Amino acid sequence: MNESLTLTDAASQTPAAPAKAAKAHLPDAQIVTSVKHWTDRLFSFRVTRPQSLRFRSGEFVMIGLMGDNGKPLLRAYSIASPNWDEALEFYSIKVPDGPLTSKLQHIKVGDEIILRPKPVGTLVHDALLPGKRIWFLATGTGIAPFASLMRDPETYEKYDQVIMMHTCRTADELEYGRQLVENLKADELIGEMVEGKLLYYPTTTREETPHMGRITDNLTSGKVFQDLDLPRMNQAEDRAMVCGSLAFNVDVKAVLESFGLREGANSGPLEYVVEKAFVGEGI
Repeated sequence: MNESLTLTDAASQTPAAPAKAAKAHLPDAQIVTSVKHWTDRLFSFRVTRPQSLRFRSGEFVMIGLMGDNGKPLLRAYSIASPNWDEALEFYSIKVPDGPLTSKLQHIKVGDEIILRPKPVGTLVHDALLPGKRIWFLATGTGIAPFASLMRDPETYEKYDQVIMMHTCRTADELEYGRQLVENLKADELIGEMVEGKLLYYPTTTREETPHMGRITDNLTSGKVFQDLDLPRMNQAEDRAMVCGSLAFNVDVKAVLESFGLREGANSGPLEYVVEKAFVGEGI
């Protein structure tokens, strides 16, 4: 749920470890089972899942480490894995001076993290009225909740088309999402459901790539509709979920409302929802 920044050399992968790799000592502790560094500012990791944890794809939990003062240092992180996964996946930025990520970026297989098993969030299917198309709109690590939703069969059962718009500054920062979408096509569980339904539209704002520009600009100009051969957004058929920086969320809300969409919530489903638990770049 935070904005990505720069790129680095080739991603490095730490091999997965058995779920019970270490004995838990932290409160609400879970064990790190794999870590992958995508760029010098982006990494993902997987941890064991509490047996009692139930969540809806798209929700977030509080995770963290012990602070220097001996108290838990926690931040909201979207669960990037789908609700059927036996492990929990997270996607994070690295902030050199960030109270949490300055430490979290150094975790290794077998380490412990704190995970409060109380999932919440607005980026869930229950917060939207039925529609024909669902738009996932994300910048940076805001793709995390959609990584969960794109791997959930319910998404393809509810919608005829699923459009993933993801914008970063450089191509390397798009790699996490690109590989996820590519692997979905061969997924044994939902590969057939995804075929012909999932449309992926990655763009960059600094590095030259096939698709350029901010999500707001590509929606307002109509370029994305032309490129994907889709009609302009309308209240009757289109639904949207938004996750990015606070400024991005505000700008996208204005664009969606210009198409006639209204903001919904768990308690009152409408045409679009925004994740308000943005972590920010200071984590």
